[in-house]
Amino acid sequence: MTYQTVDQLTDNQIVELVDLYKNEFWSKKRTYQDVVKMLAASDIIIALVDDNKQLIGFTRILTDFVYRATVYDVIIKPTHRKMGLGAKLIDAAIHHPQLSEVEQIALYCLPEMIPFYQRWGFTNELSGMQLMYRYNLRSPKTNDY
Repeated sequence: MTYQTVDQLTDNQIVELVDLYKNEFWSKKRTYQDVVKMLAASDIIIALVDDNKQLIGFTRILTDFVYRATVYDVIIKPTHRKMGLGAKLIDAAIHHPQLSEVEQIALYCLPEMIPFYQRWGFTNELSGMQLMYRYNLRSPKTNDY
């Protein structure tokens, strides 16, 4: 399979990303307008496109470029899963030149995905650290999962 890595999405690829999000429980409520805003506020975008420039994979990173970076939204088009493209996205993220000196890279994942991410040195053993959330209950974007 041939693909290209890009760091910006075309308008059509943004539509394709919204379509990908609609298939996942964690992102099914995302709208085109909100995704455009999200992309503009993301520090690093890594997308995989096929020979026809169709979006087949995506992830984004928020970072201060020194101490912390967090990988979000690792997603592969359902028709292209089990081809190693998720691994290509994670490789591109953790080896991104702008992250070469970042002290810590984090991500969120479902428990069944832990072994996948452990291949790159990610761990869920956080020595007593606990992730906490504060939902904005007035936001229409607050997820119900």
